[in-house]
Amino acid sequence: MMGREIWPTAYPKGEVRASDFRLVEVQVRQPRPGEVLVRNTWTSVDAALRLRLRETAPQGYFPAFPLEEPMDGIMTVGEIVESRADGFAPGDTVWHASGWRDYAVVEADAQALGGVGTLTKLDVGLAPPQAYLGVLGGTGLTAYAGLFHVAGLRDGDVVWVSAAAGAVGSLAAQMAKIRGHRVIGSAGSDEKVRHLVEELGLDAAFNYRRGALPDLLREAAPDGMDVYFDNVGGDHLEAALGALRTSGRVAICGMISQYAAQESPRGPGNLMLAVTKGLTIRGFRGSGHLHLLPEMSRQVGAWVREGRLRCRETVVDGLAQAPVALAGLLRGDNTGKTLVRIDGVPDGENTIG
Repeated sequence: MMGREIWPTAYPKGEVRASDFRLVEVQVRQPRPGEVLVRNTWTSVDAALRLRLRETAPQGYFPAFPLEEPMDGIMTVGEIVESRADGFAPGDTVWHASGWRDYAVVEADAQALGGVGTLTKLDVGLAPPQAYLGVLGGTGLTAYAGLFHVAGLRDGDVVWVSAAAGAVGSLAAQMAKIRGHRVIGSAGSDEKVRHLVEELGLDAAFNYRRGALPDLLREAAPDGMDVYFDNVGGDHLEAALGALRTSGRVAICGMISQYAAQESPRGPGNLMLAVTKGLTIRGFRGSGHLHLLPEMSRQVGAWVREGRLRCRETVVDGLAQAPVALAGLLRGDNTGKTLVRIDGVPDGENTIG
């Protein structure tokens, strides 16, 4: 059987471009005992992939993607074609980490991801398959863990979420609203701001391109705030330190403003406020909270079924479009979770060679 894979051919300098990748046709091997062959149907596109598209990934993070090799570690869902692993059968819909390719041979190792497993059977009667790459997967887990466990949301907290129209931010903002908090969101366009207020029901939102961040934040939260859910870093984090009240908390899950930086970025110039205000600043990754996945799935799944949590998706069709989708996400073109439908319409314009 022949299949296609996307391989990085160069580490991007600045913007990600389709020319930094190539589409490769490969022979797909047969599964060995304990493995399954999966036909992938949906694959994830996440801003954090940019951190691995560099010669050296940040210390303590997942390693850089090797050039001229398939990109392992990208979450994906698909259907089993052939199984040589107990508990899995052809036709099962599964979740695994071998994305940006048509077919994947996956080992059924129950301990590889902290007990969650490299291969997980999905209940597609509960939600469509792609939901397990978003609201019921790592994206939902990052929002849930960051808000309720890292930031330790308390009664009466005022919350600011940056990149609030993105995959993680949109879920974190809605989760805080569901729990009865005043929530402020920021985004990079007027259209996204309208989405945050009119569709997601946030109390206030602003376009960070429309003025000085401290002024925009002061207008949205004149009495200050207690929690900042950070997806952006840089000037957003600096503005948050100025607006947080005593004993405020910052949960940092991403710093997209710095992912493509060619020089060492400048840190917040007002970090002393962490001392004077008694602030807690804590970075985290969803993968560090896999033990919360069952709890998150139950609670967030209930909110989705009740219609209380909206899950906007930006869907790009065709495997060859995955690099194009990543470039668009990093430019801020997306709303909600960005996904590639591998078996969607035939790959058209902007394909890679």
